[in-house]
Amino acid sequence: MSRRADGTPQVCPGVYLLTREASPQFCQPILVRVIRRLDRTTYDGWAWVDVYQLDRHGDATRRRGLFLMPAGMRPVTVAPVPYAGRRRSPANSGGVRVGG
Repeated sequence: MSRRADGTPQVCPGVYLLTREASPQFCQPILVRVIRRLDRTTYDGWAWVDVYQLDRHGDATRRRGLFLMPAGMRPVTVAPVPYAGRRRSPANSGGVRVGG
């Protein structure tokens, strides 16, 4: 996440964890890969973004347009999980690590 000259957060492509900090709609946090910011009129501090929603392995499962606050987007690092090494167990986090 970078910031503009005036200090406001700027949406950049990458992988992010979206929680209630980004929008009340994310009661259950989701992992997304941001494609781009959409050029739509919004309230100050909010943005429309085009994203792929990711599963626990980091694979895209759905394309979505989301309305959120960029200041609440938390960047994460998703380690690749070889297909042969994947388990169906929910205990496998898929190598997702939350970064600051």
